[in-house]
Amino acid sequence: MPFVDWPLKKLKTYKPKLTREKDFDSFWKKNHAESKKQPLNPEFIKIDYPVKSLDVYKVFFEGFGGGRICGWFISPRGSVKNPAILCVHGYSGGKGFVYDWIGWALQGYTIFSLDTRGQFGESQDHAKYPAGHFSGWMTQGILDPDAYYYKYVYMDGVRALDLLETRKEVDPKRIGVMGASQGGGLSIAAAALAGERVKTAMPDVPYLCHYKRAVEVATGNPYLELCNYMRFKPQDEERIFMTLSYFDGMNLAPMITAKTLVSVGLTDGICPPSTVFAAYNHMKCRKELAVYDYWAHEVLGPQNEKRVKWMAENL
Repeated sequence: MPFVDWPLKKLKTYKPKLTREKDFDSFWKKNHAESKKQPLNPEFIKIDYPVKSLDVYKVFFEGFGGGRICGWFISPRGSVKNPAILCVHGYSGGKGFVYDWIGWALQGYTIFSLDTRGQFGESQDHAKYPAGHFSGWMTQGILDPDAYYYKYVYMDGVRALDLLETRKEVDPKRIGVMGASQGGGLSIAAAALAGERVKTAMPDVPYLCHYKRAVEVATGNPYLELCNYMRFKPQDEERIFMTLSYFDGMNLAPMITAKTLVSVGLTDGICPPSTVFAAYNHMKCRKELAVYDYWAHEVLGPQNEKRVKWMAENL
């Protein structure tokens, strides 16, 4: 088979040293404190949807540091205290259509599918970045962790969990997160930063992990946005990786307490297997890894079937 990375035997033991800065914990505590001071100001707009067994809302709430974040809120009609899942999407994607989430909602979950700020959806990005960036979002504010794009994105996810906990439809003791690619990375971040508030996490082929290794072996965007930036500004390399260390799923992984199911494709050139294993091998939680020898950057039927069963058993 066409490996793009190391053989599985080496991947299973790959556990590089964490790259956390000394103020890693205090950085995130500071952002949590800032978020708590900012009201959510939610707005739920009822949607007349033809599946009458579901209540469907378009939701807006205040993003971290400004802007309005948008998502679908879908719940079995008249339900109270359901398990709930925060759903986050891949790079440049969006919350999708209501139809995309009906299968999960009809199983009895309350679904909150979120648009990532500034990407292909209705969420606004009102953050101010101090300098220019390469195309895409990976290098917005890249020279300063306090100004970096993903600081706002990660905290938007925490705030979405805050909002879920306020709803009568949701059992706050049974909240999970899931997503693929960027959504997988955001699932890791949400589970890490929200701690015991998240009970299950399903990051599929996760992005945003082990950046140092990723830029060495990834064969496609979005990691190549970092490479292209440094092609023209090699003098910024050290500062770039310092910033990224605060947002690296590998560095966040030990903070996860949720039961976690991760998937990885061994021919994935977008999110290379070694970057996924680096994060997974640092997780201390109850965890399971689904390895697919012939998968590239994708989530196909076998993993979707596994996710349904796993979530039913664990949330």
